Amino acid sequence: MSRTYETAEMGDLRSIIDKTSRRLQQFLLRSLQRYERKFDHATWRYIVLAWIGCLGMPAYYLIWTYWFPQQYESLPLRLAGAALCLPAPWAARLFPGRARALYLFVAATYVLPFQFTFLYLMNHGSSVWTQSLLIALIVLFHFATLWALASFAAGVVLACALFALVGDAAFISSRAVLEHLPVYAFTIVVISVSKVGRRVLANEKLAGMAQALATVSHELRTPLVSVDANVRGINRRLARGAQPTAADWHEMGEAMSRIQYEVRHMNHMVDLFLLSAAAVSEQLEADEQVSMQEVVDSVIKRYPFTAQSQRDAVRVEVRTDFTFAGKHELSVVILLNLLRNALKALHRAGKGRIRIVIDGQRAVPRLLFIDTGCGIAAPQLPLIFKRFYSYPPNSGSGIGLALCKEIIDAWKANIRCVSRELAYTIFVLEFPQLQAPPAR
Repeated sequence: MSRTYETAEMGDLRSIIDKTSRRLQQFLLRSLQRYERKFDHATWRYIVLAWIGCLGMPAYYLIWTYWFPQQYESLPLRLAGAALCLPAPWAARLFPGRARALYLFVAATYVLPFQFTFLYLMNHGSSVWTQSLLIALIVLFHFATLWALASFAAGVVLACALFALVGDAAFISSRAVLEHLPVYAFTIVVISVSKVGRRVLANEKLAGMAQALATVSHELRTPLVSVDANVRGINRRLARGAQPTAADWHEMGEAMSRIQYEVRHMNHMVDLFLLSAAAVSEQLEADEQVSMQEVVDSVIKRYPFTAQSQRDAVRVEVRTDFTFAGKHELSVVILLNLLRNALKALHRAGKGRIRIVIDGQRAVPRLLFIDTGCGIAAPQLPLIFKRFYSYPPNSGSGIGLALCKEIIDAWKANIRCVSRELAYTIFVLEFPQLQAPPAR
């Protein structure tokens, strides 16, 4: 009975500790976020290091004096460092403008390169201070490289000058010191180069975002301009005041149809962009068994054909239906893309027809998407599945075919294109056969 009671008490205590820990973590996270919003990145980084320094300076004095005694320690040196770190959280209020930048430089120079170099020399390059100085350099060079170099140079020169006054100046040029210099130099170079790489990567991300935003703007602006033009036309007709004639009603009906088409087009593009984002995060696993004929039927029903003549240009030929591993909605998106591109090719060529062939009789089931429109030039053919590439230039978002390929690849299927300029284009989609369930 007592053991059961003790177990219950331990469970309650553990629950209280967990809740308190979570609340403390949330409080610290909110506090850090609140402080971070007030400062630029470099100032915020120094503030965090200053908090660590305020605690670390006295703590490590005790560690290196009593628990793991070193040859030399200095309480005044440590307290001066802690005193310099203490105002950091209020630096914006205490040191306006350039005074804040000067304060950060002086404090960082004293705490990192000056103090660590001086203690390294006073302890004659012991293993503890050799590694401590290396860590100080790593921390320092996470700031801007030129700023860190200036701080490093100033701190090391001052530390060497002070050591020459109070210690053995000859030790500065001894082998014990010089053999560490290549390691420190290599560390500085590696950190500086890695920061350049991160900056290049950040710039590439920004460029990609800019390109994506430009693509979205281009794709949505054109239908919005069309919607605006049709709305203005309807408003002009209604502003006349007279009873609309049969011809007026017909024109307004056509305008409303065009608006509906453009809205469907915009919805389709939004779906494309969202699915493209899902492709980046790899949410494309094939977890459904899909009938190809059902997918084609859904595409024909859902596509916003502008006129009956456009619909009549599309013919579906079912030799044998087949089932494949994929996702129904993503399959519809793939074929909507191919149908949209094929209709554009027919429009540019001013001729042609489209055939969609479902061929499940083969050892490798396939879907053929054939149009006899403008075709694709041979030099452009290898590029059509690249993200943001469109042909002709500025004729689309450039993500449709790239998204199709990403989805098809995720399903362990294959998509390829055969084309002849001014003649035809054939997209071949091949799917692995579904494995029959084992007999029971």
